[in-house]
Amino acid sequence: MLNLSSINENRTGRIITRPILIVSLVSLLTDIASEMLYPVMPMFLKSIGFSIVGIGILEGFVEGFAGISKGYFGNLSDHRGKRVPFIRLGYAFSALAKPLMALFTFPAWIFAMRTFERLGKGIRTSARDAYLSDHALPETKGRVFGFHRSMDTVGAALGPVIALIVLYYLPEKYRLLFIISVIPGILAVLLTFLVKDQAAKKVIGKTKISFFAFLGYWKKSDSHYKYLIAGLLVFTLINSSDAFILLGLKHKGFSDTQVIGFYIFYNMVYAITSYPVGWAFDKIGKRRIIVIGFFLFSISYGVFSFTNSVTMLVIVFFLYGIYASCTEGMSKALITNISDKKDTATALGFYTSLASLCTLLASTISGLLWTFWSLKVMFIVSASGALLVTIYFLVYFRLSKSFISN
Repeated sequence: MLNLSSINENRTGRIITRPILIVSLVSLLTDIASEMLYPVMPMFLKSIGFSIVGIGILEGFVEGFAGISKGYFGNLSDHRGKRVPFIRLGYAFSALAKPLMALFTFPAWIFAMRTFERLGKGIRTSARDAYLSDHALPETKGRVFGFHRSMDTVGAALGPVIALIVLYYLPEKYRLLFIISVIPGILAVLLTFLVKDQAAKKVIGKTKISFFAFLGYWKKSDSHYKYLIAGLLVFTLINSSDAFILLGLKHKGFSDTQVIGFYIFYNMVYAITSYPVGWAFDKIGKRRIIVIGFFLFSISYGVFSFTNSVTMLVIVFFLYGIYASCTEGMSKALITNISDKKDTATALGFYTSLASLCTLLASTISGLLWTFWSLKVMFIVSASGALLVTIYFLVYFRLSKSFISN
């Protein structure tokens, strides 16, 4: 699934080609819709009767469900030789589910609609990331994934700004935000009709793929992929949903608008630094960037566990934004660089599916640690785990230096 026209564009100096730009704009609009809800989701859930443990289970469950579907649909995308139908359908599911969450408040409905919304992410994510990889060169993937994350995160910053304005004038009108979110969601779906698949590879027969067939990729993958994925999954296991860091701010006494303000600041840092970090990933060092990211996470969570100072928390969220730039898009860029092109979506889907299951466990464990011990214990456990993961990657990258350059 190699797009020769995009490769030619890249070789003449165009790194951010038209397909990459359009897909990135789609992500921007979708994140406006999603992120105007994300920072208020914990407050909304608490307002309709969810406990801290309940929020942890809900967020973990929906991410776990979405994750398993990423593996299946990524494998199916490789098998069918197509990306765009999965991208389009996935964004459509998410756009439809968001406003439906505001119709009723009983837990079963919220679980169902939140799961439906995350299923959309599961359908599209592996195919979309593989699409980005298909339109990049190995030496430009850091910038391509960094640009996409930057655009995605601009949306993640604009969404909370809209939420902040609405809640400033209409305090606690959470349901209104769910209705407003349909506008950028629909625009995103319409934009997907501007992207096209290149000529699909020939599919032999119409063999059906079982839901868990993607798990077989582990056996066929090489040792470098396995060691990389093992480290990333351990990190995911100690990295709970960001909902907890937002609830942590509430626990420290900050208002809804202040919590959203911190979240906007984090996303602004994330958006501004993603492309420069992608450049550094391509030009300076893949290994260094990943290790720096995990180390910054450890510092961020460690400091957050004990400080109530606004100044210190601003520094924490600044470092947390850089951590996200160094790891989220860059880990996918690294995975695509060490995977066979014909298995790109499957390799991505295998990782993201298991990562989401780890998120299920991490969010549940975090909720229990907070409930039965304290916020401080929860964040210290995560910070300590991240430090161990940093050491693991330092050792792994040193041993794999000949395979993973820089």
